[in-house]
Amino acid sequence: MRYSTQVRPISFLKANAAEVMRQLDQQREPMVITQNGTAKAVIQDVASYEATQETLALLKILALGNHQVEQGKVEPLARVVERLRTRRERR
Repeated sequence: MRYSTQVRPISFLKANAAEVMRQLDQQREPMVITQNGTAKAVIQDVASYEATQETLALLKILALGNHQVEQGKVEPLARVVERLRTRRERR
């Protein structure tokens, strides 16, 4: 995806808001909005935004897991399973 094809001035957004919304929904590509020739904002459809947020959340979880492994904060699976079985039996 090349963002250079989706760059529009803020005046275009103001004059064509409904068309921009339709385009975002159909194409699922973000649009860069400029003001005085400088990129100021990026807009995108909600579905794409939510997918991006979910991806970021998963990447954060992976990074946290990697960090914990590097710090040695790990436990063998057999020990975890045994601990869970013991808890269940106590109930």
